[in-house]
Amino acid sequence: MSRQSQFNLSNMLSSVELCAGAGGQALGLEGAGFSHECVAEIDADACRTLRHNRPEWNVWEGDIRQFDVSAYKGVDLVAGGLPCPPFSVAGKQLGELDERNLFPAALDIIDEIRPGAVMIENVRGFLSPAFEDYRAHLKAELRKLGYHTQWKLLNASDYGVPQLRPRVIIVAIKDAFKDDFAWPGASPGKAATVGETLHDQMAARGWLGADLWRERANTIAPTIVGGSKKHGGPDLGPTRAKAAWAALGVNGKTIANEAPDPDFVGMPRLTVPMVARIQGFPDEWEFTGKKTAAYRQVGNAFPPPVAQAVATKLATALQSAKLVYPVRTVA
Repeated sequence: MSRQSQFNLSNMLSSVELCAGAGGQALGLEGAGFSHECVAEIDADACRTLRHNRPEWNVWEGDIRQFDVSAYKGVDLVAGGLPCPPFSVAGKQLGELDERNLFPAALDIIDEIRPGAVMIENVRGFLSPAFEDYRAHLKAELRKLGYHTQWKLLNASDYGVPQLRPRVIIVAIKDAFKDDFAWPGASPGKAATVGETLHDQMAARGWLGADLWRERANTIAPTIVGGSKKHGGPDLGPTRAKAAWAALGVNGKTIANEAPDPDFVGMPRLTVPMVARIQGFPDEWEFTGKKTAAYRQVGNAFPPPVAQAVATKLATALQSAKLVYPVRTVA
């Protein structure tokens, strides 16, 4: 018997993720109750991280423009963290003209899979007036496929992540249940400060100045900057960002291999695990590769708590609508 359409009434929702990176959004989706049919990523180091932490996941390594998604028609959600340089204020802002723009590939995949919903993360530069026409184009293309599209700028600190990190989340939902989705509200209480978040890690090797440092690092972090393979090594961003880190008592010029020694004097550097915690990753999530590669994986990630907050609302919408759209079945 060939594949055929039928209603998916299972409790576990299914997803395919594009440009998954080191798993920030994937972890958020997992926490919201989605089961990953496949996570696609081009970076070899990030793929190794995904396989190391979740050996049961189906990790597809390659350019999503060559990604055959025929086996995933009808999954509940297509998600992705599409490359941000085309829309970043730090770049040339070429948008649709940038060779790294993968929105056309994502639209082709959405067209073939026809999921119940779509969730895409990008930088706040996507909302720049310069891209007004392109946003209208995306909305029109998704409209043709039967989706109602909206986007919103969310700050990670509103969801318990100890950094501001504003990000645009694009949500497209099948018209049949578009009214069942609502954006998540902010988490109660304030996000922890950098000092509160990292004190135990800073003190892990007996640093005598850890308590005093915690008092100085008394606010949330500047946005973590991941960087690209073409430029520089692991540092905490441009001059302005480094100055903001210095105000918190952190040396942002490089990343350390380990926590400070007991008699360390001066401003400590962050380690990759420290940056990962600031990004909202659980401590048990390990990043593979050398320090520079590991740091870039962390810095370019979508904070899992933010992804989970949005995905939880999408899951509610999908389930409340009884998932009235086709998914694949196998003979």
